[in-house]
Amino acid sequence: MRRLTGSRYCYVTYIDPENGDSVAIKFSQVTSQCAYYNSMGEARFKVQKNGKYGGLLGYSMDTGKSFFTNDPTNHPIAHGIPKDHKIIRRFLSVAVKYDNKVLGQIVLADPPRDYNVNDLKISIEIGQPYARILQGFYDGRIPLK
Repeated sequence: MRRLTGSRYCYVTYIDPENGDSVAIKFSQVTSQCAYYNSMGEARFKVQKNGKYGGLLGYSMDTGKSFFTNDPTNHPIAHGIPKDHKIIRRFLSVAVKYDNKVLGQIVLADPPRDYNVNDLKISIEIGQPYARILQGFYDGRIPLK
C-alpha cells in the first residue's frame, strides 16, 4: 500500500481481543520511541475507559469509517501530536473490518501529493485480506506471530 499510494509512513494494527488495546505490529519510525517499540515487536495503545481510541489515529477504529485528510492538523477530530512526533501533512486511515466488526487499522501518511478517493479505495481493498487473516487469528485458526 505504501508503494501504491507513494506514502512515506505506514502503521498496521490489530485490536487485542483480550483487552481491546490497539496493537501496532508494523510501523514507520515517526517518534524516538518507535525504535524501542520495534525491538519489542509491537506498540500498544490502550483503549480509553469510554471504549474509544480517540483522536485522528483512533477515528477509523472508533467509527468503522475509513477516511483521508490532506490537512490533518486542522481536521476536527485532531487533538495534537506527541512532542517528538514527526509532522504529518497527509493522513489516510482504513478501518480493517470483518462482518462490519472493526478488527484493526491500516494508516498511511505523507505521500508527495495529496491523497484522493482512489487511494482510499485501493487501501480499503488491500485491507480486506488482512481482515480475513485477523478473523482467522481471533477464531484460533491462524497464529498472528
